[in-house]
Amino acid sequence: MPDRPLRADALRNRQRLLDAAVQAFSRAGAEVTLDRVAKEAGVGIGTLYRHFPSREALIEAAYRNELEKLCDAAPSLLATRPADVALRAWMDRFVDYLATKRGMADALRLVIASGANPYAQSRDLLRAALGELLAAGAAAGVLRADVAAADVLASLSGVSLVAGEPAQRAQAGRLLDLLMDGLRHRPG
Repeated sequence: MPDRPLRADALRNRQRLLDAAVQAFSRAGAEVTLDRVAKEAGVGIGTLYRHFPSREALIEAAYRNELEKLCDAAPSLLATRPADVALRAWMDRFVDYLATKRGMADALRLVIASGANPYAQSRDLLRAALGELLAAGAAAGVLRADVAAADVLASLSGVSLVAGEPAQRAQAGRLLDLLMDGLRHRPG
């Protein structure tokens, strides 16, 4: 029997579980109980297991959900802001995404140990979203056209290393501003 689409309330419960899982695993690591995740999401443990049959399935889905939110933000940012402003806003979201990923590192190691690869498509999805932002900026004449998304992604990863602690968040913002200055188009 083919999978039926989830009802609206089931979709809401699933999203609440994913959001609670990200927060719980980022805060407490892999040791957080699934009962705790369900409680923080405001649902019963049975609801959690209906959506996610194992701890690893929940962790992987939570990570992928964060990745999708980040990548899906690119078109909506471009629709509501100039391309360079959209890129800078996306960069902030990227730093937050990597901080969450670092917080979930122990939990994600459980997923990898189970034989799954939560990162299988991450780089391609991130490059595509970033490439869309860079291309829009180049087409608008506000960003350089000679910059590869992979290079900017590597730079963002480096900046994200600095942003691990809240005290360094301001420094990360300054580094992102410097990166943006290097990406801006300067007429010959």
